[in-house]
Amino acid sequence: MSEVTIKPFEKRYESGVIGLITSIQKEFGINITLEDQPDLLRIEEEYIETGGNFWIALSDDQVVGTIALVKLANGNGAIKKMFAAPAFRGEKQVGKKLLETLLAYCTARQDKNLYLGTVNTFIAAQKFYKKHGFVECSVTDMPEDYHVMAVDNVFFKKSLA
Repeated sequence: MSEVTIKPFEKRYESGVIGLITSIQKEFGINITLEDQPDLLRIEEEYIETGGNFWIALSDDQVVGTIALVKLANGNGAIKKMFAAPAFRGEKQVGKKLLETLLAYCTARQDKNLYLGTVNTFIAAQKFYKKHGFVECSVTDMPEDYHVMAVDNVFFKKSLA
């Protein structure tokens, strides 16, 4: 395995992004299809052109991780599509590198808060978020403009101020 690099999304990696995300969702028994996630076919329009961003982790020019930022109102942001391929979880620290990239971007923009939703079966992900300063909250604590995915049932917030 070669070194992992984090870089902004490029259209040529779209199929790699889709393959990674949908395979991990299947791995964890998440009942969601590509049709349920049309944003994956419109990453530039849905994330980048709306004031957010989307990063990929690459190893040997293969997508091994993703993280997206959705710009919300009032200096808030939402983390979406954070995934790491099985061989790149844990000590490979792909998730940590992706999150650090997103946090640096948000800090430079002086964003105030980050929010995210996940599913209760992603236990390691929940531990990861808590380890990095996210606090579990209720869905009713999420900003009005946060789009709750139907499968999400655990929510987190991190203050950046």
